[in-house]
Amino acid sequence: MSSDKPKRVRKPPTKKIPMPEQDPAERIKNFEEVALGYTVELAVAEAEKCLQCRNPRCMSGCPVEVPIKEFIELITKRDFMGAAAKIKETNSLPAICGRVCPQESQCEASCIYGIRNEPIAIGRLERFVADYAREHGEGLPEMAPKNGFRVAVVGSGPSGLTCAGDLAKLGYEVTIFEAFHKPGGVLVYGIPQFRLPKDIVQKEVDYLKRMGVELKCDYVIGKIRTIDQLMNEDGYDAVFVGSGAGAPNFLNIPGINLVDVYSANEFLTRVNLMKAYRFPEYDTPIKIGKKVAVIGGGNVAMDASRTALRLGASDVHIVYRRSRKELPARAEEVHHAEEEGVQFQLLTNPVEIIGDEKGNVVGMRCIRMELGEPDESGRRRPVPIPNSDFVIDVNTVVIAVGNSPNPIISQTTPGLEVSKWGGILIDEETGMTSREGIFAGGDIVTGAATVISAMGAGKRAARGIHEYLSKKKK
Repeated sequence: MSSDKPKRVRKPPTKKIPMPEQDPAERIKNFEEVALGYTVELAVAEAEKCLQCRNPRCMSGCPVEVPIKEFIELITKRDFMGAAAKIKETNSLPAICGRVCPQESQCEASCIYGIRNEPIAIGRLERFVADYAREHGEGLPEMAPKNGFRVAVVGSGPSGLTCAGDLAKLGYEVTIFEAFHKPGGVLVYGIPQFRLPKDIVQKEVDYLKRMGVELKCDYVIGKIRTIDQLMNEDGYDAVFVGSGAGAPNFLNIPGINLVDVYSANEFLTRVNLMKAYRFPEYDTPIKIGKKVAVIGGGNVAMDASRTALRLGASDVHIVYRRSRKELPARAEEVHHAEEEGVQFQLLTNPVEIIGDEKGNVVGMRCIRMELGEPDESGRRRPVPIPNSDFVIDVNTVVIAVGNSPNPIISQTTPGLEVSKWGGILIDEETGMTSREGIFAGGDIVTGAATVISAMGAGKRAARGIHEYLSKKKK
């Protein structure tokens, strides 16, 4: 017997509300931010899609435990300042996270609404709230009374800033020591202006200073003062080491020392921190050819390739030895790079950088690859295809194959245990190293990773320091 009950028609899956962006043809001519941010109307419309789940999964995907459900509900009520205060209960750097976090593999990957639709645009909403609050004069968070303990933080990157902010809220007197002339670590020397404007980083740092955090730049711990001097002579009760991984890795191939070969670290530092793109207004120049190859497939490779376009290169190649599926860069960064004209040479590996008699790059010999069985990383191992070599016509090469920790801290701190590749060994739960009272986290422990994972490490270490010092009476 047939039923007269009308068949239920399901609504088609929804997509995230797009964020306005600069047109690709225009943005490759400037270093201004690509994504322009949600308006109030766009933010509220996106927030209203949130299911406000009784048992939300999104928060479990966030290393710094942002109360996502609660701050999104405040957006639907148009209480944007309240939403910002809610985020800052656990996250000291929301304007940065909203711009550079890989939300698609973290909070948004766990979004229940995203099972059938595109997930709620949590990162875009976080960015909107942080920008709104900053522009409307946000107040300081609730601060505990001073407890008399002093903590030194080495490095002002994402792990150091997070650790400092959390400890300041708990009543600690915190001093950050930064080796460069500007604070922010990888946020200012590694990530380009068009993806993370430097005034955003500075304003997040200024917020921490308003909370009482002291900042000393041009101060290299391990040279000016050692960690033992900080603890034994300068009166610091604990030290957090978040000095990052700033020593670039290179390839062992002929031609790596030619004059037009950069590490991505040097290339991006010259442009981002030293403002080489505004030479001669700023003192640091940068030489770049019209045809550029960037070796690597991570976010740093995307940043370097897009930077090369903005510096005037007409022909930019990403050279990556695995397939598109294995690209470690964020999908959004790959999409933006392709929109801007970057060409992807996948399953391709360089075997020689070719130079002329003056040491200038005139080409790069590569070999085609195919994928074999998975290696220790879980990705399929690239295998060379015999007799498949060819030459790419380039005159600048940028190496973006990862970084290692700078050894200055481990070499000047007796008893500090490190791994065979130089990373500081810690207790995973507390962040304490092999030396009592010395904690570490971020890239100096894990090697180069994401901003948010470094922030999570800084947060765990702050808890570990608080637990350690709470057992001591001042």
